[in-house]
Amino acid sequence: MLQCLSGSSCVRVIEGYRSTWYFLVLVLAYVLYLLFGALVFSAVELPYEEQLRQELWTVKQQFLDDNECLSEERLEEFLTRALEASNYGVSVLNNATTNWNWDFTSALFFASTVLSTTGYGHTVPLSDGGKAFCIIYSVVGIPFTLLFLTAVVQRIMEFSTRRPVEYLHRRWGISKPMLAALHATLLAIITISCFFLIPAIIFSVLEEEWNFLESFYFCFISLSTIGLGDYVPGEGYHQRFRELYKLGITFYLILGLIAMLVVLETFCELQHLKKLRKMFYLRKQKTEDQLNIVDHDHLSFASVSDQAASFREDKTDMFPDDIVSASPTTSNGPMDR
Repeated sequence: MLQCLSGSSCVRVIEGYRSTWYFLVLVLAYVLYLLFGALVFSAVELPYEEQLRQELWTVKQQFLDDNECLSEERLEEFLTRALEASNYGVSVLNNATTNWNWDFTSALFFASTVLSTTGYGHTVPLSDGGKAFCIIYSVVGIPFTLLFLTAVVQRIMEFSTRRPVEYLHRRWGISKPMLAALHATLLAIITISCFFLIPAIIFSVLEEEWNFLESFYFCFISLSTIGLGDYVPGEGYHQRFRELYKLGITFYLILGLIAMLVVLETFCELQHLKKLRKMFYLRKQKTEDQLNIVDHDHLSFASVSDQAASFREDKTDMFPDDIVSASPTTSNGPMDR
């Protein structure tokens, strides 16, 4: 008997806090996924890092052996200064001096990466004034960008998702959940083709040192706003029409980000995903004001019902049953004659 009571109480506790248990499972799964990614990246990339370190050490030693008049300390000082300049987007190579980081098109490209929170990191403000302005510009610009993207996506969703699904539902009689899932899949395929595959082919042609995988990698890293900065287009030494190229990439990033948000919003509106999200949400609790309103409405309804019942009782007492039951339609008065 006690086991039965304890078992039923445990079931009630689990049922009452179901969303909390689901949330804890979600947190555990996320932590495990994070650890899984760290293990895979470490296992894959650590050997390449070790090989690159060994190659750099070998090249450095060979250079010092060929130039005995140069001390290792002076070489370290020069390399440190060169790497610091490279971190700010300035190269010491002769064939890289023609590319300016802060001409208008490059600055426009930088502003778009800041507002979209992509942030490649290949170009950063050099002056204190530029850093201060970047902070103020971002504080205002990032919420402004979110507002702009939300408004644009909401209007595109109306014409690209909601109206087509509603029209096809009325025309063909297919259930809305199935039709919405098919539409979302088709929209995802079109977006991947137009903003990932085709641009990857174009970048692999325009960027001499990029293959198709690296170009596709850049498209994904950019449109997902990860922005690692290891691949940035338009930074080649002999890039033709660099200003126009940078301008085109800026528009590509904005349009691609909008397309990605439209696809994500389309999938989020699917019924199955809505149910999945609700599993991890807290249940909405009625506030005290709402409960008071409900109680007030209930009391008002009860008082009205009581008043109606008392009115019927008073009417019955005032009129006998035979008089109350009689109606003008059944009486034989002078009007009926």
